[in-house]
Amino acid sequence: MKKILWTQNKMKKSLGVSTDFLSATEIAKAKAFHASFPEYSETPLRSLDHLAKRLGVGGIYIKDESYRFGLNAFKVLGASFAIAKYLAKCLQVDVEQLDFSTLRSPEIHKKLGEITFVTATDGNHGRGVAWAARQLNQKAVVYMPKGSSLTRLENIRAEGAIASITDLNYDEAVRLAADQAEKFGWVVVQDTAWEGYEEIPTWIMQGYGTIAAESLKQLNQQGIKKPTHIFLQAGVGSFAGAIEGFFASVFGPEKPKTVIVESDLADCLYKSAIANDEQSRIVTGDMATIMAGLACGEPNSIAWEILRDYSDLFFSCPDEVTAKGMRLLGNPLGTDNPVISGESGAVTTGLLAFLLENENLLDAKESLGLDKDSHILLISTEGDTDPEKYRSIVWDGAYPTDK
Repeated sequence: MKKILWTQNKMKKSLGVSTDFLSATEIAKAKAFHASFPEYSETPLRSLDHLAKRLGVGGIYIKDESYRFGLNAFKVLGASFAIAKYLAKCLQVDVEQLDFSTLRSPEIHKKLGEITFVTATDGNHGRGVAWAARQLNQKAVVYMPKGSSLTRLENIRAEGAIASITDLNYDEAVRLAADQAEKFGWVVVQDTAWEGYEEIPTWIMQGYGTIAAESLKQLNQQGIKKPTHIFLQAGVGSFAGAIEGFFASVFGPEKPKTVIVESDLADCLYKSAIANDEQSRIVTGDMATIMAGLACGEPNSIAWEILRDYSDLFFSCPDEVTAKGMRLLGNPLGTDNPVISGESGAVTTGLLAFLLENENLLDAKESLGLDKDSHILLISTEGDTDPEKYRSIVWDGAYPTDK
């Protein structure tokens, strides 16, 4: 197995970039909109007591996003809220005045006309865009990078979208989506930002904030005021930036220590942290990791500023790390609940296990202060969105690990 690489964040600031757009007040608006969907319920937060005892920490808590809206992944939260915000802007009203039933009404559709939303995705985000567009009586076009799962493609098409797998990598597929939107008058719904395209990615990040708000509430219900540590997986960084930004806004200087985790084949944030000049870096090439949802080489500029200013450590992990996490979660100890976590959902669990058991990572463990008093929040962002791949790893032992 290749080495797990890590670096401390030397750019971290005591008072970083503003996280006001991810404040509890702003995220409450997104959560209220999500709650207006008939499919809405809080996804479970599992306490893995036996795993925590084995690894020598006070508590491990994992948010299971495989239950989100029946779509097996968290991405729909960002897509649905961004589309709602866009439609609210077209109607010249605040999103707080629009719930799900209002937005899908014939009267609203007549006012808006037919809108086509377009995106690039490895699968989960595209399915979320397609689902939200269909629910709100609009259309979706989805471009997928080469090597994408055929199962994920069919799941997107099942939501009524026009979808295809391209011969491009993820970042090139994003540019294709933007070009086609300009050509045909479509609306890009992408969870990464670039110059001149910041509004919708901001709304998407606010949509992801629902996970953070639910998690904090559920931790409080279990008697935990706040986690001491949060481990967050990152592709372009939108999800990680949203969760970290919420906790930074709520707790300020007392925020939990935060760890950013990437695939070693798409570790643009890790490389940005290594460079230590506050500028983000880009990774190119095929990025052929099994962590398809993290196979992104160009950071979201909005998210990067948050991760740069507030994160504690950055990790670059080979595929074997997430395979270990998938097996740990799917085959729990004692009475711990099983969690079906996909390739992009389990890497933080795998890394945590390596950190607490592997002497080669002792410096990283000590840097984070992980000990018997630590209470660690993890988020499994997807279930078995590619069931065949999931079984090859969890049942058949693909990508075996050693300590």
